[in-house]
Amino acid sequence: MKLKILVGTTTQTAECVAQAIQMDCADLLPDIEVVLMDGLDISVFDESALFLICCATYGSGDVPDNAQALYASLHDHPRFLGHVRYGVMSLGDQGSYPMTFAMGGKRFDEKLTDLGAQRLGEVWTHDASSDASPEEAGIAWCRAWLAEHVLAENTK
Repeated sequence: MKLKILVGTTTQTAECVAQAIQMDCADLLPDIEVVLMDGLDISVFDESALFLICCATYGSGDVPDNAQALYASLHDHPRFLGHVRYGVMSLGDQGSYPMTFAMGGKRFDEKLTDLGAQRLGEVWTHDASSDASPEEAGIAWCRAWLAEHVLAENTK
């Protein structure tokens, strides 16, 4: 099984989290690809893979500039995505933006759910105003997520 991490980022924090996961989780799942969302559209979900949306939040709850095309494509060219299984990692700053905290990834989650995709597990959020390292926290979450939703499934 392939894990395809789709990254929406402004300051490269989400990209660093995705790259850390790619390196640290290779023992659990050797085929992990990190792809920036730049220029992607809904056809990215045609590939047979498990998807992980790793998305920052920009401004007051928007998806980052590099994720705008993909997000717009989900609205402008909707189609049933019942074959898609995915997880969400959403990064934000609760101290500066309490009302729209981590909305970038949550917006993708809402739209993918509307199109019939199946989210595995809960949405993970990281607060930039906390002391927790986003890379370390993201790796820990992803390892547990993979163990619960992918590796356990493969042993059935």
